[in-house]
Amino acid sequence: MAFKVGIRIVLAIVFAALGNLVAHSNIPPNAPFILPWYTIIFATVIFGAIGAFLPDLVGGLAKIGIARLAEAITSKIADQLSRPKNPFSKKNGKKNGANGIVNPLILDTSAIIDGRFAEICQTGFIFGTLIVAPSVLRELQHIADSQDDLKRKKGRRGLEILNQLKKNKLVSLKVLKEEPRSREVDGKLVSLAKTMKGRVVTTDYNLNKVASVSGVKVLNVNELANVVKTPLVPGEELQVEVVQQGKEKNQGVGYLADGTMIVVEDGEKYLGKSVHVRVARIIQTVAGRMIFAKVKDKQ
Repeated sequence: MAFKVGIRIVLAIVFAALGNLVAHSNIPPNAPFILPWYTIIFATVIFGAIGAFLPDLVGGLAKIGIARLAEAITSKIADQLSRPKNPFSKKNGKKNGANGIVNPLILDTSAIIDGRFAEICQTGFIFGTLIVAPSVLRELQHIADSQDDLKRKKGRRGLEILNQLKKNKLVSLKVLKEEPRSREVDGKLVSLAKTMKGRVVTTDYNLNKVASVSGVKVLNVNELANVVKTPLVPGEELQVEVVQQGKEKNQGVGYLADGTMIVVEDGEKYLGKSVHVRVARIIQTVAGRMIFAKVKDKQ
């Protein structure tokens, strides 16, 4: 306390001397009818008072400045914490090696034609940028122009699904103009995934293995379907369309909506027709799940 009082007295004396010096320097103009010694006394008292209260003035200004600074910092931190991160921002995209691209998902032709991945995107479970390589687009166009009716339908379906994904506001679709050089489409997709630090989306077993061996992460729609769907059990009945002949004599083959193959015994004669079948047995292989069934009327 005594120290603070001493500081005030010293400052008062110093500023009073400064005011006296200013009054004698003819800096303030001499007003008429005011004696010079009035100016000297006035300047000395005012400057002395300023010196005496200078610590309070400086302390007050410092407190106001610190308080405002702290308020600004607190507001900035709160704003950053409350603001949701935009996964599609360019800043995040640069981390993946491409402007405006985040969580790159490189689409394989099989995943596009399959259609289930597009439906998954509609649910909001998938976020990121869907990447379509030029070779994949060319392959889809080639399939759509095929002379085979079934292939042509698949190709056109794939192009329609791409158009749906383009309109989907939950994801971003980007068709690349360039791609890595490779003879095989699978090799291009794997190289692209490595370059962009992304993942390959496919339903193709071979591409799944190639990507895994190369250290590229894969999103296999078949694996996801096997995990989330309620599995069929022997004795369960369902309706299936026989679309082709089986490997064995008199066998017919149909598919579930998720692509699971159903082998219908004595189903060859129902080719192109929808029949009611009962599941006989289910075989799980590394390539997927196969269901063997019998036409219900034959049991």
